[in-house]
Amino acid sequence: MKELILKYKDVFRFIILFFGVYLILSLLYGAYLKFSEGGTFKPDYITNLVARQSGSLISDFGYDAEVIPHETNTSLKLYIDQQFLARIVEGCNAISIIILFIAFIVAFSQNLKKTVLFVFAGSALIYGFNIIRISILAIALYRYPHHEKILHEIVFPGLIYGMVFLLWLIWVRMLPTKRTSV
Repeated sequence: MKELILKYKDVFRFIILFFGVYLILSLLYGAYLKFSEGGTFKPDYITNLVARQSGSLISDFGYDAEVIPHETNTSLKLYIDQQFLARIVEGCNAISIIILFIAFIVAFSQNLKKTVLFVFAGSALIYGFNIIRISILAIALYRYPHHEKILHEIVFPGLIYGMVFLLWLIWVRMLPTKRTSV
């Protein structure tokens, strides 16, 4: 058994780090969401901020965008030109995706400084890309409402997960390779 553990120690290290970081960050995020209940910002501060920033970007594209709290549930309603388009819920803020990204990066970490810099840079890129993604999705829903299902369920989730995958590939390519002797 000891030989098996030693032989696959890198695999075990990856699994323990990945799931450990994912679990800890998910629990912290869950505590943040619980703490946010009944607060000033609905559904929570980060989601509210993402919604407002998305609305602002939509306005920058030349549309009359408005984001207002939903009357009956914990979401925000997004309007373009007084037309209701979508509800922005907690899952739209990309924090769960950022947690998944960070867990993978830490699980493959080797250098603390490089890892911390990549985690911050990658998280900022994902956050910013998510705002652009929500804004473009809203405009696409406004202009092409008959394509709502494919836009919301396939194209735009594929874009953000594709970006995370691309960042993972960049990270793995940046890692030094271990040379084994034959």
